[in-house]
Amino acid sequence: MTESIMITDEWKINAVRLLWLRKALQLQIKGMRMSSKGPSALTAIKKEFGLKGNSKKVLEQFTNLLIENGIIND
Repeated sequence: MTESIMITDEWKINAVRLLWLRKALQLQIKGMRMSSKGPSALTAIKKEFGLKGNSKKVLEQFTNLLIENGIIND
């Protein structure tokens, strides 16, 4: 049986969303998309965080933002 995890803390929910966006952008750089509907991860990140540049530069900036806010320890 598979065990499930329920995330109820609002901060953790937002952190998981940001990690999902980062992973989606990594996959987009490799040529895949998480969904054919809705905006791409690159578009969503640029719009929400005001980042500029190509996908690799945005990934670097977004990763640094996640590190600065204690979401990842890369």
